[in-house]
Amino acid sequence: MTQEMYPYLCVHDAQAAVDFYTRVFGMKEKFRLAEPGGRIGHVELEFGSAILMISEEYPEYGIRGPKSIGGTPVTVHLHVDDADAVVKRALAAGATLHMPLADQFYGERSGSFFDPFGHRWNVGHHIEDMTPEEMQKRYDTDGCS
Repeated sequence: MTQEMYPYLCVHDAQAAVDFYTRVFGMKEKFRLAEPGGRIGHVELEFGSAILMISEEYPEYGIRGPKSIGGTPVTVHLHVDDADAVVKRALAAGATLHMPLADQFYGERSGSFFDPFGHRWNVGHHIEDMTPEEMQKRYDTDGCS
């Protein structure tokens, strides 16, 4: 049995989101479904072997994006080759910095930002191999402060 997980983000402007995600993350549009009036019901973007799905808001079905509900409890985490370059592109494209990039106790350089649609992204790249035990030790001494 094959199991896969696909993040599905709702945004207030799907075309602008497609433009942002393709420019910042290098995602490629796979396909889209749009209503005759232009509202985008579904877009799939490829990111390596992963798929990101996007739709416009559908308030008539209770489907709203972060801007309409006043925030998000969800963070999408991406591993990339160069987190600094991705965050720089994101900020230049209209994202808002949430946490500056830093070398983290868990062996990754990462930081986070909010995209123009209200979704929070944590972007990082690998800097050091660590066991879970080493991570826990660092978390106990450095990560909780």
